[in-house]
Amino acid sequence: MSKSETEAIADLNRTIGKIMRAFKPPENLTVDEWADKYRRLSPEASAEAGPWRTSRTPYLAEPMRAVTDPKVNRIVMVAGSQIGKSEFQLNVIGYIMHQDPGSILYVHPSIEEAKKFSRLRVAPMIRDTPALRDLVKEVRQGRDNAATLLQKSFPGGLLTITGANVPSALASMPIRYIIGDERDRWPPSAGAEGDPWELARARQTTFYNAKAVEVSTPTIKGASNIAASYETGTQERWLHQCPACGEYNEINFDSVHFKPIKETGDHGTTTWTLDGNVEWCCPACGCLFDEATMRRQPTKWVAANPIAYELNHTRSFWLNAFSSPWKSWEEIVLAFLSSKDDPERLKVVYNTLLGQLWEDRGDLETEESMLSRREDYGQLADGSPVDLPEGVLVLTCGVDTQDNRLEYEVVGHGLYGETWGVERGILMGNPYDPELWNRLDGVIDRPYRFRDGRSLRVSVTCVDSGGHYTTEVYNACRARQNRGVFPIKGKGGESVPYISPPSRQPIGNNKKITVWLYSLGVDAGKEAIMDALKVQSPGAKYCHFPLHLEAGYDLNYFNGLLSEHKVLTTTSRQNRWVWEKLPGHKRNEALDCRNYAMAAFRILKPNLFDLDRRMKGGGRTEPARKKAKPKRKPKNNPMLNDW
Repeated sequence: MSKSETEAIADLNRTIGKIMRAFKPPENLTVDEWADKYRRLSPEASAEAGPWRTSRTPYLAEPMRAVTDPKVNRIVMVAGSQIGKSEFQLNVIGYIMHQDPGSILYVHPSIEEAKKFSRLRVAPMIRDTPALRDLVKEVRQGRDNAATLLQKSFPGGLLTITGANVPSALASMPIRYIIGDERDRWPPSAGAEGDPWELARARQTTFYNAKAVEVSTPTIKGASNIAASYETGTQERWLHQCPACGEYNEINFDSVHFKPIKETGDHGTTTWTLDGNVEWCCPACGCLFDEATMRRQPTKWVAANPIAYELNHTRSFWLNAFSSPWKSWEEIVLAFLSSKDDPERLKVVYNTLLGQLWEDRGDLETEESMLSRREDYGQLADGSPVDLPEGVLVLTCGVDTQDNRLEYEVVGHGLYGETWGVERGILMGNPYDPELWNRLDGVIDRPYRFRDGRSLRVSVTCVDSGGHYTTEVYNACRARQNRGVFPIKGKGGESVPYISPPSRQPIGNNKKITVWLYSLGVDAGKEAIMDALKVQSPGAKYCHFPLHLEAGYDLNYFNGLLSEHKVLTTTSRQNRWVWEKLPGHKRNEALDCRNYAMAAFRILKPNLFDLDRRMKGGGRTEPARKKAKPKRKPKNNPMLNDW
């Protein structure tokens, strides 16, 4: 064979070899195995540059294996910072490029962040991982054939990196793989096209082996897309085995113990240190263990909803920074202490370190802070608690009607909008039963006493007439109208006035038998209540609450009082503010009762300065109740004089 023939054969083999390599079957590797074998961490993107080691972050092994599980088509990861979630996504991209090529759509919250990620994370990974270096090319386009940051081509596929705010990139060509980064920071709509995630997922319809990976730090409770996605999956948590009892439990902020030391500097600056180590308390046996001990313990993922693996083909994982090898427990605790008095900073700590959803109350109080505000009103000579502290001038009552009970609150009112919670309770029974209303008489008729023996009775009571027992409420109120008991009908809406003039309401089919019904703008009332709860010092608008248990102002009460917040809703026609229940708050009767009691005060509209003079002068201590309305000449009715 001549030299020319040998060279020709060699050229042919080189040409055919390139073609045949494209038909080489992929290695039988999972994503974590591929990363351990091929991946190299870049020095500008990692503090531990060099070969990737899954053993360094063992909690990432299972999420990476889920990507190559043929039964799984969706992987959800909720994780704080310093966990390695970005490296997890990069490992998935590298594996796809090298082992199982297909079209990839990598979506960031914005196009600016997409460009930054491509330049600082994707490009260095390709450069420093030999298996990818000669495989991946930048796509060139335009007249000058310039390379684009946002597209990388490789044999069998194309990586497109884009932002959730670019609808054209989310709704064009079919895509097999979709990776969504920081899902909770995505805009609610890609332009006018709708939910960016759903737009992207729609492009996977034609692929039987499609995969969707959704990753984000958690954000606000009730408004977190990643948390909602997590609920649809297996709901797995990373658990550590207790050295004492052998039970597996999650290490989270609620289960760690520490002793903080607060130090104040010369210029009022505050610094925090810890007395001793941060320790984990096992929820099963109560034993305490330090960080070093727990990092040596066996760990595993445990699913709360394993059936989702078969039904939804979705595996979901939730991680916090207590498992991170790059963040010590002491650092996490000190970050919490230094930010605990600043809601915005504390929110970041909750989301990125504690791995918890932030409950957004705006600037409202919490149940714990309200509990700490409770006061001892004092004791009577016989040792029983005082009902009314000095400052209370008039009492009103709000009653919420339920199918099996009446809930009520008696509220004291003073000058300049200052209020005192007096008594909150529940009367069990069917509103159809007259005996239940007789028990309510015991609440509104009894004298509530000051320390010196003086007393006040409830002047006006507002009873909710909505629900299934409207007729029964009308009859009960009509029978007690001469004692200032009136039915109310709540109505929502920003423009609805708090109190409107009363109207005669027929009871049943007999139009001759009527009751005075007040219409109540509940949204206006809630606004006033929440504004008053923000006041921090006794005085104008401040809300007092009694400490003694018999008064009923416990955690359940404050959970109901703070059960709603105001949110802005956007429709195609308008933006408007509405009141919604906070996630985790099932009951709002306490808020309703306070609203009705405040409405009763507006209906009564007493001259508090005159009452204050009379109270201090030793005159009459029980303000007269509003009398029943006369059947004739309603224009002269004193109940209508306010209008």
